[in-house]
Amino acid sequence: MTRWIRFFPTTSIGVYLMAMAVLTTLPLLGFVVFLLAELESNENQTLRRETAQDAQTIGRSVERKLQDMATTLRLLSTSPELKTGDLMAFHDRTAPGLKADSLYMLLVQADGAQTLNTRVPFGTALGPMANLPALRSALASGNIEVSDIFFGATSKQWVFNVTMPLPPALSSAGAALVLTQGAGDLASLTATDGLPIGWSAAVLDAFGHVVVSSGPDNRSSGAEFPPDMLSLMTGSNDSAVVPGDGPELMLGYAKLPGWSWTIAVWGPTSSAQAPLVSTWRQLVLGSLLLLGLGIAVAWAAAQQLRRSIRQIADMAERIGEGEIVSPVMTRVSEANQVAIALSNASFDRSQAEERVHFILHELVHRTKNILTLVQAMMRQLAREATSVDQYQKDVSGRLSGLAGSIEALARQQWGGIPLSEVVDLQIATVLGSGERVARRGADLTLNANAVQNLGMVFHELTTNSVKYGALSVPEGQVVVEWQTATDEAGEQPMLTVTWTETGGPPVIPPVRRGFGSTVIERHAAAAFRGKATVTFEPEGLRWSLTGPRQAFEAGHEPGSVEPAAADRP
Repeated sequence: MTRWIRFFPTTSIGVYLMAMAVLTTLPLLGFVVFLLAELESNENQTLRRETAQDAQTIGRSVERKLQDMATTLRLLSTSPELKTGDLMAFHDRTAPGLKADSLYMLLVQADGAQTLNTRVPFGTALGPMANLPALRSALASGNIEVSDIFFGATSKQWVFNVTMPLPPALSSAGAALVLTQGAGDLASLTATDGLPIGWSAAVLDAFGHVVVSSGPDNRSSGAEFPPDMLSLMTGSNDSAVVPGDGPELMLGYAKLPGWSWTIAVWGPTSSAQAPLVSTWRQLVLGSLLLLGLGIAVAWAAAQQLRRSIRQIADMAERIGEGEIVSPVMTRVSEANQVAIALSNASFDRSQAEERVHFILHELVHRTKNILTLVQAMMRQLAREATSVDQYQKDVSGRLSGLAGSIEALARQQWGGIPLSEVVDLQIATVLGSGERVARRGADLTLNANAVQNLGMVFHELTTNSVKYGALSVPEGQVVVEWQTATDEAGEQPMLTVTWTETGGPPVIPPVRRGFGSTVIERHAAAAFRGKATVTFEPEGLRWSLTGPRQAFEAGHEPGSVEPAAADRP
């Protein structure tokens, strides 16, 4: 201990107390800097994760738009006017509806020659389409594809195409149907309201050209996206820091699955981390203020100690002179107040440590395009309704069936429900009781899409049977049966679901086919990528659906199909 004494100079007690104040506060300041560095590191990781999520969120909106255009093309390809070759009627029927959504349709040949273009009156002389590479690519792949951004020859603006090759049965009409839309019409999908201040977003085509952009760094359609940013987009959904001499930029991107486009969001890191910078400033200034306060308290304590020592020295002198003196009161307890102040400061630091460990929880929400489904169903039922009461009744019944399926799925957290339960649910919705409906087959858990689509089919079959079929008379019976078998090649398991009615009134085939026929035949086949048949046998109606088992079974989620939308213009 005596070895260390020589390192302490002889000086006043005030210097020692101020040195103690400084040495006590500096480690705290260093700890604050360490905590802030950790906070900044965590904030950077959180920002990168949120940036990638922002790009993915915008990507889902753009993907939904492209899927809607693809669905519209599929519906247009089923138009009877197209099958009969009445292109004028096809033009006149489709042009108004498409124009309301700023969409225009082209019917083109394999060499790009335009047979029809709803942007101009029917019969107008048309040249070749402006984007032949996109047409050739779609014809070669046989799939619906989105083009790169290009300047339209007819529209005189930057546009993009969604091209669907027509089946061989329609080759006499043309090689492909094309929906074209102005790039500016997608601007609302790239709104930056949910991004940090000063950030921008863009949709990019396969060659890195801007389709549409928004935000402070807005780039015009057709412009080339910066190569240094494009080179960072190596994955399907990620984020990266853009190198450069200026302010640090953060880039997030998401490639649309099944399409050639990419979503990009970017902006200065400083604007997204403004709260962190403010925290840095406040904590550093607070620490400096605390250091100054410690020195002031130490100086005040030193003055008090010096005064107390002088009082004791005066008392000792008076005792040495033989005087009788009273005890003096010293106030050394002031040093304890400094210790308490430092202890309180440690509690302030614990709050900063809690902020370091705060993690933003990501919530994955499964959504379905229910609104589109209901709109399509209501439009179709509106065409068939003969009165408002009938329309309300038809809509209410179908919505009840759909709501029942969704409610059942929600109870299972969208994990799927057994096929027999789907049958019971829809029969109970229409009939109230399923005593006259027999179910045969090893139970199978359906995925969410199958629950909704098959539920609509069973709802229509039950409704039809209650009105006209076996369930309209007391002695009528219905058998719902399902079984699994392999396809003709013996490779893929196929599921066959049948609805057979017996004991009902004589079957009279319908004169016209309405919404119900569309659901149980065309929609059922499309939803499960299979084949649906309806047979009006004398002893009762028989409906059958055969499709890949994986289209029905939980654990396989095929793309959703809009029911009752097949006749939508």
